[in-house]
Amino acid sequence: MFGDLFEEDYSSVSNNHYGKGKKLKTKALEPPAPREFTNLSGIRNQGGTCYLNSLLQTLHFTPEFREALFSLGPEELGSLEDKDKPDAKVRIIPLQLQRLFAQLLLLDQEAASTADLTDSFGWTSDEEMRQHDVQELNRILFSALETSLVGTSGHDLINRLYHGTIVNQIVCKECKNVSEKQEDFLDLTVAVKNVSGLEDALWNMYVEEEVFDCDNLYRCGHCDRLVKAAKSAKLRKLPPFLTISLLRFNFDFVKCERYKETSCYTFPLRINLKPFCEQSELDDLEYMYDLFSVIIHKGGCYGGHYHVYIKDVDHLGNWQFQEDKSKPDVNLEDIQNKEEIDDPLMILKAILLQEESNLIPVDQLGQKLLKKIGISWNKKYRKQYGPLRKFLQLHSQIFLLSSDESTVRLLKDSSVQAESDIQRNDQQLFKTLTSESSRLNDRPSCPHWFDINDSRVQPIKEKDIEQQFQGKESAYMLFYRKSQLQRPPEARANPRYKVPCHLLSEMDAANIELQIKRAECDSTNNTVELHLHLGPYYQFLNGALHPVVSQTESMWDLTFDKRKTLGDLRQSIFQLLEFWEGDMVLSVAKFVPAGLHVCQTLNGDDLTLCEIEITDGEDIFVWNGVEVGGIQIPTGSDCEPLLLNVLHVATSSEGEECQQFIESPHVFPSNAEIGTVFTALAVPEGVILINNTESRDEENWTTIPKEDLKKTFREQGLRNGSSVLIQGSHDGNSLLTKQGKWINTVNEINWLQVKNLSQLESEEEQVKISATLNTVVFDIRIKAIKEFKLLKELAENSCLRPIDKNGKLLCPVPDSYTLKEAGLKMGSSLGLCPGKAPTSSQLFLFFALGSDVHPGTEMEITVEETVSVRTCLKIMLDKCGLTGDTWHLRKMNWCFEAGEPLCEEDAKLNELMICSGDTLLLIEGKLPPLGFLTVPIWWYQPRGPLHHWKDHQDQTNCTLSQGGVWKASSTPGHDLALLGVFHPIPSLPPSLDGGK
Repeated sequence: MFGDLFEEDYSSVSNNHYGKGKKLKTKALEPPAPREFTNLSGIRNQGGTCYLNSLLQTLHFTPEFREALFSLGPEELGSLEDKDKPDAKVRIIPLQLQRLFAQLLLLDQEAASTADLTDSFGWTSDEEMRQHDVQELNRILFSALETSLVGTSGHDLINRLYHGTIVNQIVCKECKNVSEKQEDFLDLTVAVKNVSGLEDALWNMYVEEEVFDCDNLYRCGHCDRLVKAAKSAKLRKLPPFLTISLLRFNFDFVKCERYKETSCYTFPLRINLKPFCEQSELDDLEYMYDLFSVIIHKGGCYGGHYHVYIKDVDHLGNWQFQEDKSKPDVNLEDIQNKEEIDDPLMILKAILLQEESNLIPVDQLGQKLLKKIGISWNKKYRKQYGPLRKFLQLHSQIFLLSSDESTVRLLKDSSVQAESDIQRNDQQLFKTLTSESSRLNDRPSCPHWFDINDSRVQPIKEKDIEQQFQGKESAYMLFYRKSQLQRPPEARANPRYKVPCHLLSEMDAANIELQIKRAECDSTNNTVELHLHLGPYYQFLNGALHPVVSQTESMWDLTFDKRKTLGDLRQSIFQLLEFWEGDMVLSVAKFVPAGLHVCQTLNGDDLTLCEIEITDGEDIFVWNGVEVGGIQIPTGSDCEPLLLNVLHVATSSEGEECQQFIESPHVFPSNAEIGTVFTALAVPEGVILINNTESRDEENWTTIPKEDLKKTFREQGLRNGSSVLIQGSHDGNSLLTKQGKWINTVNEINWLQVKNLSQLESEEEQVKISATLNTVVFDIRIKAIKEFKLLKELAENSCLRPIDKNGKLLCPVPDSYTLKEAGLKMGSSLGLCPGKAPTSSQLFLFFALGSDVHPGTEMEITVEETVSVRTCLKIMLDKCGLTGDTWHLRKMNWCFEAGEPLCEEDAKLNELMICSGDTLLLIEGKLPPLGFLTVPIWWYQPRGPLHHWKDHQDQTNCTLSQGGVWKASSTPGHDLALLGVFHPIPSLPPSLDGGK
């Protein structure tokens, strides 16, 4: 039922035992939460281990048991580090119990884990998900612990603390002969059914006699015949700790089912066992026991949940109720001098004086202020004194903030004069603040009770125990301790008392590690990566903002704490941009297909980035709030620019309209009237058709009625990528519309233009090939070869390549595609080129040498899509006639600049999402090893009026010394030098990546 809990072989821990039932443990993404206000640790539920958690907390809050276990050192129990050694003598269960108790005492976490302990039991994941009876677990655990401690000084630990004896006697009425039988017990099981309470049940068991008479006579061994007799039982030996199990579960023989007894069953907080003992001549104090733990079962006989009420004998926890916690500790009417509350300096100093080492996180300082005076800083002081963190900064002679401004402490060496001026008021206020807190524990010598429910620990009052006398949620096990057991004064409120040194060191180290992880997690969870776009480096062009030089030059990445204010962010940017002059406005921007658009200006310097809902990766435009490059720019979501594909009929050199479309991108504000299209194209009037789909099929075009030309692009449902067709109103035999639908005419474009680029002479330079959208590319190619009257051999070694509006040849089109599948439009221009088109498993790639790519200078290769980056790089180098291993590949981004490098040289091209038509750049320079990056270092000499950099070093000499450190060399008048240095990633500054 409980796995291998009985079967620990402490003499030799074999792999078969310790590895049995092992389960994968997922690594926590975040460190465990710290303890709450009670300062007590709960235990995490592994799925169905609430019964185990309740029993372990009871044993943990039995100081004598805990300290007896701690007294067993590694010389007797062995070490967990040696558990996998074949010949090691490691007693795993007591060692894991020691470690768990140390964690419950000292580790600053909301809840401890029992995974290692249940592993030592040999439990599997199924066992941890299945709930069992806590009374049975108590007996099995004690038995396993006794077995594990054989041969150590703790071999009698269980017997010494929990073992008692019962004597059963039968007295013959004839000869007065007494027959005795002694029984040992570790816990007493008492009836609940038809019994009013614990004392009533004990009376029935150990006071009342059972009489043998009439038909139920007793055979006396001394008289050697059936006689009348009386049977009774008494407690002969009482243990220091008395465990009582209540028989809540019974069987109904009529209904043939189990049921839970939920009737009222009382039990006292202090009980006198003298009436139930064999020997009663001792003082009453010898028989007095105090209740210190109640394990409670909630539910029915087929399932439920366990939690435990615990008396904190050693005063380890902070006992305070949530309702008290929400009330201020200081009654303002009790403070005679109102100026003390009005002065935030007095309040904050008094709070810090109550903290250990006078140190506290700034966030908690605000919470403690609310707790002390009943009103928050923002409501009481912010209007007069500003934000709390700024107030602390302004009083740096008294408060010392940490470098990251997350914690604050009192300065010990602050001015003597300042201390003397406020000392008397501080002392008076401190007394007032602490007096109310001390009244929470009206009986300081009396231990308080806590409800420990797995991970959750809450204070309760003694009267709350009465609620567990009856009902579906009621007491199931009771634990009493002898009243005469007194705890030493040094154990009071001292969780380190009697904890072994090696466990103290382990817990101290674990707490330091937890603090580091929480700080890292806090930094990760509360920092955002901002992309700063600098206004002087942008220009307003075609309805949107575009970089003057490159995206890299105009955008800086800044890592910032989102708990800080907008004013702090502005100040940080001011410090970074030494050249900035004048006002600085921060606006949220976003990238749209047309470029960068300013959406919303950020206001409220006192608001945190969280409050203004700044998210990770936000684009922030830094400008003067009025103009960019002398042009006043539109802002807001209403005027977001839309990039539309505008089609109109081309005009010949004689001014006549041709039967060929010109498609060009145009940008319009989304709140502009749709009729502005005529103005943009210099067309006096006409008909507008719109298409909001990717397909150019006739049914997707809709005519805009003349009365709707005053509506905006947004109102017409146009979005980025929508198509707009402009048709002159005088067109009679061209493209006509009727009832908003597309109408085909005899003059509709149904041809493609093919140019001869095969390097073979022909009579015609270009021909028109008739086709439909379903025509196969192979047929068009063969027709073009016939029209050009070229050699038939060209049919086996040629391909068709689209020509864009700039005359650039694009990726070859596979012969098996239809025009529709290839995305070719009627009237498009194609080039008949030598060489076969790539197959479905091949990639046609452009590549160029260096990052400064000029149109028409790219080279081309066809490779299998499964080749590696390394192989592709070698092929390109061979085609360029280059050698060496100091080259790498980068993919050209949408800005036609070198993008991210292809770092995984053994990865396949298709795995890196490389597609036909992509352009790769051959860049000189070897990529840094994995885990390192190249940090660019720039030397800059100002030239233009937009740059007001400080010239910190006019002349510097630069050579590369040991350790990868550059020494710079520059001369006045020479602008720029870029050097690459390999650095491990952790060496980057945490606040600014990619700054200049």
